[in-house]
Amino acid sequence: MIHLRGRILLGEGREWSDVWVQQGKIRLTRPVAPSSATKEVSGWVFPGLVDVHSHLGLGVEGAVDSGTTFDQARTDRDSGVLAIRDAGSPADTRWVRDRADLPRLLRAGQHIARPKRYLRGIAVELDDPATLAAAVKEQARRGDGWVKLVADWIDRSAGADSDLAPLWSREQLTAAVATAHADMARVTAHTFASESIDDLLAAGIDGIEHGTGIREQHLDEIVRRRVPVTPTLLQVGQFERIAAQADGRYPVYARRMREMHARRYEQVRMLHDAGVQLLVGTDAGTTVPHGSIAAECAELVAAGVPAPVVVAAASWRARSFLGLGDLVEGSSADLVVYSRDPRTDITALAEPRAVILRGQIVARS
Repeated sequence: MIHLRGRILLGEGREWSDVWVQQGKIRLTRPVAPSSATKEVSGWVFPGLVDVHSHLGLGVEGAVDSGTTFDQARTDRDSGVLAIRDAGSPADTRWVRDRADLPRLLRAGQHIARPKRYLRGIAVELDDPATLAAAVKEQARRGDGWVKLVADWIDRSAGADSDLAPLWSREQLTAAVATAHADMARVTAHTFASESIDDLLAAGIDGIEHGTGIREQHLDEIVRRRVPVTPTLLQVGQFERIAAQADGRYPVYARRMREMHARRYEQVRMLHDAGVQLLVGTDAGTTVPHGSIAAECAELVAAGVPAPVVVAAASWRARSFLGLGDLVEGSSADLVVYSRDPRTDITALAEPRAVILRGQIVARS
């Protein structure tokens, strides 16, 4: 048994000073017969963090082996991430769901893209874009209620004039999203470019990843449709490096990437001020290391999103969005303990005092 003492926040306006963990479950009242071996843990207690944009089983050169995948998941867990929405991976990571010592996992199957229009070795590449709906149906079957589309990417066929360009027509996107919804799956989309946003919204997209191309004219529709955006600021922070690699050969594309890099904080402030639901995702798996949730949260605060909003987005609001449920009496005890309140000092997220997964202390400082 574990006795948690301090400031325990299980959701919006739901705070306790004492909570117990018994047989892996949350108990909001003192058990009738507490164990003599009760462990005492004190501090600021929050629901386990959620990384809604991560890539287990993926490395810089594509799929990685199960041992590396295990290390990725364990690193995320020890950072306080106790639930992951895997936003696309070429590896079959279903086995992670059977490990009680690893975070809960919701998989999106494999990315769907066009040939030479995404990172090599990662996506299902469709020669015929008209087969998008069929590919979505297949990935919905392989995932856990999510499908990941690549909505735009650099089109290198234009030579020096190459720039970001959409991969699919509005009609193809609409049919694909409808197919996913018929199979009880939701669709989220990788998008950097402004040109893709209107079509994604018209198609009924369920989530936007990165969203660097969102402009003021899109905001009302995004808010009306309640489409969440995951800014992945750690990834967008690398756009200057990406632009430097494209200099000379693809100057148009390089210029666009630099512009998005320069306005990345302004972009996130615009989204927040407009009332767009922001989610927290690291895009870990290639150039961003796993275990980076605290750094991503700090970036959102640096952009101007209040720390209490960021903490809620990374914990109970993300749980609600993914359908994981509120933490209540009898819920699985998936909790993180901090020595200070991350809502007033976001850097506290980088130093969890204890991580409790399924009622077991799996990491402790």
